[in-house]
Amino acid sequence: MSVPVMTVPGEAPPTTAAVRAAGLRKTYGKGETAVHALGGRVGDDAAGVDVGFDRGRFTAIMGPSGSGKSTLMHCLAGLDTASAGQVWLGDTELTSLRDDQLTKLRRERIGFVFQAFNLLPVLTAAENLTLPMQLAGRRPDQAWMDDVVARLGLRDRLGHRPYELSGGQQQRVAVARALLPRPDVVFADEPTGNLDSRAGAEVLGLLRSSVRETGQTVVMVTHDPVAAAYADRVVLLADGHLAGEVHHPTADAVIDALRGLGG
Repeated sequence: MSVPVMTVPGEAPPTTAAVRAAGLRKTYGKGETAVHALGGRVGDDAAGVDVGFDRGRFTAIMGPSGSGKSTLMHCLAGLDTASAGQVWLGDTELTSLRDDQLTKLRRERIGFVFQAFNLLPVLTAAENLTLPMQLAGRRPDQAWMDDVVARLGLRDRLGHRPYELSGGQQQRVAVARALLPRPDVVFADEPTGNLDSRAGAEVLGLLRSSVRETGQTVVMVTHDPVAAAYADRVVLLADGHLAGEVHHPTADAVIDALRGLGG
């Protein structure tokens, strides 16, 4: 059975990382009401968060409620600004970019899959798929789009609007939309939270196959040990700090690791 492997504080992120952070900290608010969500208080002796996510791998981020897992993902994806430290997407340092540069980077190099499907109800599945690329002034590669649509079993659903699709089908459209621009990283935030177990398993299997078959990099936040077992690696957080890792996870190994964190 896999066991947690403790992260070495200050260890340099791997050079193969698609996205990585060094000394990352995030604080919300000021003074006595400040919440140190990630890495602790700026200026504390404890190191900020140092972590890397390798290209072509599926990594889950887990931890107890309030551990900082969503904050970490949001900072890595450029959805939130760090209070201290640095984040790189490949060789690009996100923490030095202006808001307009971040917007362009997210649109061109990052894919998102959220718990809420975030599909526009007036558009068909096909139109929802291509909308982000259209907004970026890009045209999807037709061969790649056909491949993605076929892999996700959406060929017969492209003309349907979201209300005509099941929850699992809507999330598959969201996954296809994230994969279509061939992003550096797909970030998935509780992507199965609104799905039943069967539809959730389908979506997780599709994310895993996108890694195995196309070399996509996926970073997923989840609270579900069964979902985490689809990943190649689980990064554990507790109280805003790295608390270990589980490699080649099983649901039981993840449960044991979370139990050790009080999760």
